[in-house]
Amino acid sequence: MTQLLLGRVLRFTADPFAEGPEAARLDEALVIDQGKIIAVGAADALRRSHPEAQVTDYGDHLISAGFIDAHVHYPQTAIIASWGKRLIDWLNSYTFPEEMRFSNFSYAQDVADRYFDLTVSHGTTSVCSYATIHPESVDAFFTAAARRGQRVWAGKTCMDRNAPEGLRDTAQSAYDDSKALLAKWHGAGRASYVITPRFSPTSTEDQLSAMGALWAENPSCLMQTHLSEQTDEIAWVQSLFPTARDYLDTYERHGLLGKGALFGHAIWLEDREKARILETDASLIHCPTSNTFIGSGLFDMGGLKAAGHRIGLATDTGGGSSFSMLRTMAAAYEVAQLRGRALHPSELWWLATAGSARALHADHQIGTIATGMEADLVVVNLASTPAIEQATRRADDIWQALFPTIMMGDDRAIRATYVAGACVHGG
Repeated sequence: MTQLLLGRVLRFTADPFAEGPEAARLDEALVIDQGKIIAVGAADALRRSHPEAQVTDYGDHLISAGFIDAHVHYPQTAIIASWGKRLIDWLNSYTFPEEMRFSNFSYAQDVADRYFDLTVSHGTTSVCSYATIHPESVDAFFTAAARRGQRVWAGKTCMDRNAPEGLRDTAQSAYDDSKALLAKWHGAGRASYVITPRFSPTSTEDQLSAMGALWAENPSCLMQTHLSEQTDEIAWVQSLFPTARDYLDTYERHGLLGKGALFGHAIWLEDREKARILETDASLIHCPTSNTFIGSGLFDMGGLKAAGHRIGLATDTGGGSSFSMLRTMAAAYEVAQLRGRALHPSELWWLATAGSARALHADHQIGTIATGMEADLVVVNLASTPAIEQATRRADDIWQALFPTIMMGDDRAIRATYVAGACVHGG
């Protein structure tokens, strides 16, 4: 059935980091048919041109592209907000013991279902996730997403050293398992496979080379990993790869740098690394709640965007401390403030929608509201709590009205979430 949604429709026509707030515009309505947006514009005009459409009037609520979380670990759903560890201790104390459980498909399926229920309730319609070394964990994730019709990315995490027995594969088994999962899931419905070496410390050079070979054979896939998250991690990488020029070189020498590479965190980059990432058009994924929660450092959003880098935004569940992209935007604002750059609300919202879509090379499908785009949407109540309502009441423009929800909003602000044109949360 054709649907007509009325409200304050926020959409981007350009990158506000380059064009300022004028990169966004407000419309009054949009029309959905067969899972895609077929018209955007004035409410009266769309009522006249689509008299058969089922009308849902959201009044003053904001209608936006759904949030896109560009770096998550869905297997860490149950350990989110665990106390008091830095990265390496976090992995050993919390992550690895939990990931051992994902050889059981039923357990993985339960966590995947819970994860998608949580994220949809926060307005997130697409995610790019790490699984575990177990093929069952990948199958569970994609199966749960397919039932909901969501556009998602994921891959089997590959580790053949510096991990417990039971969480290690080999260079050959990582290649074989990843190749089989890729053949099964890549391009199946709205699923995309991502080649996924966890990070250099947990992969031998043979395994990194195997992943590079698999990516070269399947260039339509993305490749995701971690880079320069913490200073002690970088020192560890230097000890494991003594001939590498820097952390990035541990990937580059094995064919794991290029367009379609997603590097999570990227806080402590050297000048050579920045130049090569920019030259190859790889993506950087900012994970601000994680970076503050486990004490990693402050991402240089202002400097990297000014240089022209492709950047997405992510919760990094469960090192990140929230499933909410609203909370993630707030944390990105706070981190940037500590580096002397006050991100505009338009920049924050763009990062969580169109920016993450661009980082995932999916901005032709999702991330903004335009004719022909997939109808993944979030409807946001900009007066969801008394504290937010009293702030928005004083607003002079949409950005002043939106900013209190960015800084103080949670799942109560999410009036509805649409996936491929179907309302899957709220109403």
